[in-house]
Amino acid sequence: MYSPGPSAAEAASWGLTVDEAGGDATQIWPDNAMAVDVFIAMSTQWRVGYVGATGLDYAALPMVMRMAGVLPGDRREVFDQVRVMEDAALSLMRKK
Repeated sequence: MYSPGPSAAEAASWGLTVDEAGGDATQIWPDNAMAVDVFIAMSTQWRVGYVGATGLDYAALPMVMRMAGVLPGDRREVFDQVRVMEDAALSLMRKK
């Protein structure tokens, strides 16, 4: 899976340059593609407290996995991969 990154027009629509919007292309290894899709689909499911985001709302995860087409036998592995991305995202959010 390959994402070319935002075009100049897409970046400008957010008031950003291509570099500020993540300009470089992103390559996602096929083994991680499903977990990335699920993580992106969960982007509106953050639990938030006094200190900001505290983690994803796992109650939504089974439905998101089904809607994303994750096979039952693959759900544990995808869940583990999503948790790695969640941890990395929380670390970045806490730096700000």
